[in-house]
Amino acid sequence: MKLILEMLSYPFLLRAFAGGILISLCAALLGVSLVLKRYSMIGDGLSHVSFGALSVAMAAGWAPLGVSVPVVVAAAFFLLRITENSRVKSDAAIAMISAGALAVGIVVTSLTTGMTTDVSSYMFGSILAMSPSDVKLAAALSAVVLFLFVFCYNKMFAVTFDENFARAAGVRVSFYKILTAVLTAVTIVVGMRMMGAMLISSLIIFPALTSMGLFKSFRAVVLSSGAVSMVAFCVGMVVSYRFSIPAGASVVLVNIGAFGAFRVLEKIRTVWGKRREE
Repeated sequence: MKLILEMLSYPFLLRAFAGGILISLCAALLGVSLVLKRYSMIGDGLSHVSFGALSVAMAAGWAPLGVSVPVVVAAAFFLLRITENSRVKSDAAIAMISAGALAVGIVVTSLTTGMTTDVSSYMFGSILAMSPSDVKLAAALSAVVLFLFVFCYNKMFAVTFDENFARAAGVRVSFYKILTAVLTAVTIVVGMRMMGAMLISSLIIFPALTSMGLFKSFRAVVLSSGAVSMVAFCVGMVVSYRFSIPAGASVVLVNIGAFGAFRVLEKIRTVWGKRREE
């Protein structure tokens, strides 16, 4: 408790906690649908697209977020269209876009500014450098994501599990798939400041996989995923501060630990259930 109070006495750590918790929650909620639809690696692909766009923007002297947000949203839309209307599978499409965008970013960076502090912060994350404007942006994003997720919950549930049934029921499947992709794209762009392009996809994948091992209903998985993501982020920040290790990597390791712990609980519950039946 003394360590936590000490951390909360620093304004930059308060901003890091506020922004990180909000982004972690958004990524976890969206991650459930993405993992179930086998689009879990879209976070990794879009983060590399964002890095490429940010590199070009900084080389040209443009506003990084003003350039990267529309580019990443367009990439998300393109990924959906190319996998729906061609023989290219989702994993192959994501790999192509990811590798190409990352290569563009590296080439542009090497030919212009070089590996500056700003470029490194977007590649590997720099959560302690979050400004008040970053936190406000994270808060606005979280409000939009939470509102749309709750408001469209039933339709997103139907689209996630059975697109054909959803179409038959009159749900605009394409619209809700695009909405999910757009929200994911914006979450990734904002979250890169916290986790970096190399680790941001972990916020989408791990909480959802962790919760799916213990719960079966969609609602329970969503609620558990959000809770696991926020708790893992807070614990990761404390571990990072205590042992002076990078915050992003620390959060990922805590998520891995939570995944392992939930798997153990699942095994215990399975064994206990079999014994009770006997």
